[in-house]
Parts: sequence; C-alpha cells; structure tokens
Amino acid sequence: MKLSRLALAVALLPASTLSVAADTNEDILKLSDTVITGNRIAQEDVRATYASELHSAEDIKNSAAINLYDYLGRFSSVNVLTSGNPYQQKLDMRGYGIGDGYQNIVVTLNGRRLNNIDMSPQLLSSIPLNSIERIEIIKGSGSVAHGDGAMAGVINIVTKDQKGVDFSMAAGSDGYSAASVSAGLSEEFFALQVLAENSDSDGLRKKDVNGKTDESDANNLSATLKVFPVDGLELRLGKDRARMDAHYGGWINKKQFDKKPSQNNSPAAMHREWEFKTDVNRLGASYQVNELLSFDIDHAAEKKEVEFVYPGSKPSKFDYRSTDFSGQLSLERLTLVAGVQLFDGERRQNTNKTHKDNKGVYLQGLYALGDTTFSAGARREKVKYKYKETTKLKDDHTLDAWDIGVNHQYSQELSVFANLNQGFQAPDIERFFGFDPNDWSVIFNDFIKPAKSKTLNIGLNHVTERNKLKVTSYYSKLKNEIYMVPATFVNTNIDKSYKYGLEVQDSFQVTPELLTRINYAWTRAKIDKEDEGSGAYNGKNLPGVSEHSITAGIDYRVVQDGTLTLTQNWRSRAYAQEDFENKFKQKQKAYNTTDFGYAHKIDNFTLFAQVNNVFNRKNGLWLRDDVIYPVNFTRTWYAGVRASF
Repeated sequence: MKLSRLALAVALLPASTLSVAADTNEDILKLSDTVITGNRIAQEDVRATYASELHSAEDIKNSAAINLYDYLGRFSSVNVLTSGNPYQQKLDMRGYGIGDGYQNIVVTLNGRRLNNIDMSPQLLSSIPLNSIERIEIIKGSGSVAHGDGAMAGVINIVTKDQKGVDFSMAAGSDGYSAASVSAGLSEEFFALQVLAENSDSDGLRKKDVNGKTDESDANNLSATLKVFPVDGLELRLGKDRARMDAHYGGWINKKQFDKKPSQNNSPAAMHREWEFKTDVNRLGASYQVNELLSFDIDHAAEKKEVEFVYPGSKPSKFDYRSTDFSGQLSLERLTLVAGVQLFDGERRQNTNKTHKDNKGVYLQGLYALGDTTFSAGARREKVKYKYKETTKLKDDHTLDAWDIGVNHQYSQELSVFANLNQGFQAPDIERFFGFDPNDWSVIFNDFIKPAKSKTLNIGLNHVTERNKLKVTSYYSKLKNEIYMVPATFVNTNIDKSYKYGLEVQDSFQVTPELLTRINYAWTRAKIDKEDEGSGAYNGKNLPGVSEHSITAGIDYRVVQDGTLTLTQNWRSRAYAQEDFENKFKQKQKAYNTTDFGYAHKIDNFTLFAQVNNVFNRKNGLWLRDDVIYPVNFTRTWYAGVRASF
C-alpha cells in the first residue's frame, strides 16, 4: 500500500510494544477469554457457531500499522488494495474479488453500517486506529443480524472508552507527517471522549503533465458523551467530522511499471482529485431492565459531499439516516435477540435524486446444552429504490436471510463448529446505470436482480496455554452474483457461481520473548454459468481472486522495553480485475511486501520506527493488459513518539 500517503495519524503508530513481553513467564494466549459481539449475542469465540477472527487493541498496538486499511491488509484475512485513492480502498474476503468484494462485506462501527448506497467502498480512513478496542471479522455468516451485503461476512469495529490523554507525532519519507491527540474523562454520572488527528503527505508518484503529484491530507474530529442518570440506563450523544483531499494519478502500462512505477505519464484527464466531507450526528440509549432483559436503540444522521474535481464538476451530496433497535432476553440457557433496522439513503447528483431504503426485522437465538451450543435465526428485509430526473422509476425487493449453527466443545482445548447461512445483496443504486461507450454518457441500464448465497462453514478451534489455532473450510453457492461486463459497461448478474476454500489462523508463544503468527487462506472462486459473452465465462475463475494469501510475522523482545517486529504479506497471482474470460495476456502480479519495525518504551513514552516494503517490491493492481495502478511499489519509512498519561 502507499504507506507514506495513506497515513491518517500517528496515534495508530505505537508500533510494537509487545504485551506478551511481560516480566513474568506467564502466557497470555487464551482464546477462551476472547468475547465476540458482532453477531449481536456476546459469547466466547471458542464457542461460537460460526467462523470468526478477532483482533484486540493490543494486537493493533503491536502491529505498527498506520491506519485501519494498513492493519487489515497486513494482519488479517481481508484483502485490501487501492486503485489510486488512499482514503477509500477496496476490501475482499472469501473470493468475491477485489473489484466488487467490498459490496459483499458489511462493515459496522459500533453497530452503525458504513456501507454506501452507490459503488463507493466503505470509508475506513475516518476511523482512528488507536480508538479501536477490537475488530471482529465474521466470515460466511452475519446476514441475520446485518442483512443486505453480508454474503462474505461482517467486519465489526468496536471503539474503546478512553481514560487519560494520548498524544503522538511522527514524520517519514515522501513528506509524510502526522499528529493526533485524544482524551477521555470518566466520572460517576458521565464519560466524555474527544479525538483530533491530522496527516498529510507529498505522495509517492512523480509529477504528471500538469505538475501534480499524488499529495493528500486528512483531518478527523470525534466527540462522544455518555450519561448515566440512573442505574442500568446509558444515554449517548456523539459527533464525527472528517475532511479529506487526495490527488491520485492514473494507470500506467507494464513497460512503465517495470521501469519506474512512480512515474505518472497518463493523459492529463487521468489525474484525479477527490474531495470528501462528512458530518455524522449520533444519538443512542441502552437500558438494562433487569438481569434478564435489556434494550438498545441508536440513531445516526450523516451528511456528506464527494467530488471528483475537474472543470465544471459538482459534488454528489448524500443524506443517510439509520435507526437500530434491539431487545435481548437472557435466560439460564437461552438467549434471544430481536431487532428492527431502518436505513434511508439519498444521493443528489446534478438534477437527479436516487434513493435506496432498507427496512429489516430479525430474530435470532442461542441455546447452550452442556458442552454443545445451538444457534438459529431469520431475517426479512424490504428494499425500495426510487430514481427521479426527467422520469420517475421505482423498484423493490423482499429478501430473506437465515442462519443455523452448532458448536461442540470436546475439551477445554478443542471445539468444533458447523454453520449454514443464507445471505443476500441488494444492488446499489449505480448498478442500474451504465455508460454509452460511444460518448461515455450515463444511461439507464435496468433494474437488476439481488444476489443470493448459501454458505456452509465447518471448523475447529484448538487452544492451549501457548498456542491458539483456528481452521475453517467453507463452500458458498451463489445465484445472480452482481458484476459489470467490462466490454459493454453494463451491470448485470452472473447466473450461477460458487466459492470454496480453507482458512488457517495460528499464534504461538514460543518463549516469553518470542511470538509467531500466521494467517493463511486458500480460495477458489468459479463462474458456473453466465449468459454474457455467449457462455465464454462459463467454468472460468472469477478475476481478481488470489488462490493463496498469507500474512506471517514474529514479535521479539530484544531487551526489557524494546521489541522488534517482522511481518511478511504475500498473495499469489490472479486474473486481472476485468478478465472474466481468463484470456488477458497479463495477470495480476503476486503481492509481496516485508515490513520491519522497532519500538522502545521509556516510562510513559514510546519511541518507534518502521520500514515498510524493505526489499522494494513492485506491487500493483491490474485492471486489464497495460492498465496498472501502482500499489506499495517502493520502500517507505516513518519514526515518531507516542505519550500516554
């Protein structure tokens, strides 16, 4: 990734202060102590009936990652790549492809959906990494609790309640600089948190024909007030604000990429500037009626403007309003959660208005019988579309999701689980439009079908005092998977497709000073049947999906307060993003980067330094032959200090 340019703030940069390097020889790897909440019912993840992956605040702190995209790309099973914009990158999980995979993942922040109604990926750059308590990744499940778009799974981000003050600053290669401050106050009847951060970079690409580089800057502000007027009642009020600006160059051909990927010789029209503004107001409450019954309600209103700057351009304006209400009943063996979720999304662009509105209701339960846990749930969701310009167009769908699962714990160390899930993805509003290849004007494409999936997960957890291991195999069968035909720029459905694979996670405490970790995924994604191209896609591999991906690393305490980290990230070659016929001359090159860091703690201060892409590997994103966006193509570094009081 373009590490110098992607940075949002250094509060994310406490580098490698390894928590396992304690003064005692006690091990800390106890998977049974880890609680997951992303599926609405809190439980130990070793007893979960679905495949999960968790990353704690300590994991993030030890990572030396500079933002959330950086962390997910280097330390999780989620594939992350950018096609130029460092602040809004693409996500892929379980073989849905780096092109459209993000639309098959629901991303939530404290329960609030971050998915957009158009084809823009979820914006994670406005989430400060040091504000995160944990990242919960639910794979092949989550459609009952989260609905539209959860076919590949869910990434649930939970922020922490901070106490005290954190301050950090750093500088690095290519003009990178960043600073942040966060503070938290907690009293008997209230708690207050505030955060501010800024980062900017001169960019990694050379100047284009207009003398422009890929410079960028970002500013984030956040404040949250919690009030506890009576026992069991919490009232929440919050405000988030983000302002971002990114210049990013266009594609280059393979000859240019091989010679010097930093060059930016594309036509002037290919240089792009992206301006982003968002303001979010949050309001919520939780009430614990008694030991058995509790209720939660959250409402958020977001107004944002997005503009691709060029002569005569105007911003697209978005208005999102979401409400999430749920109630939970917890009996001795049975836990039930019921909820209603409402989302109204509007985009105003030039003279047209487009709406996508979702209304969902769900019920799910968890039943514990000795060493065996059973789960079941169902959801019904109504999706409505409206489009208004010179004509008025409407459409709607009623979609169902369900999930059943079982987990059996054979011993304190070993448990196995199985899960069967049905999910769906309703098309975003841009899927109904395409481009006329003659003059590139926008034309109405047609209302296309929602995608549906059935996924079977089978896995095991094996946990000892020094090692934690998770293994999951899965198979997904899909109908009407959504994609754009590259040759005609028409959005449509793949009639039938399927995906299967194997996922392995392992952390091993070799000694009190040495921790090793690995996250491996083997993925196969196939097109079974598709009418486009007269059957030319039938039996082909879905483009943009690497068969093998691995992140591996070691954390080593060299002295009492100093820790080294080494991380290797590799993904195998794949077909280029638009190569549905698997016939392009050029493939997506294997992604390869090695990163090295050191952190040293002195009282309340942590000094850190990080070198990314140590061996100067040239990485890129292939759309088609000779259309390549350089990604993390050169060595970068940064160093700084962080203080906590």
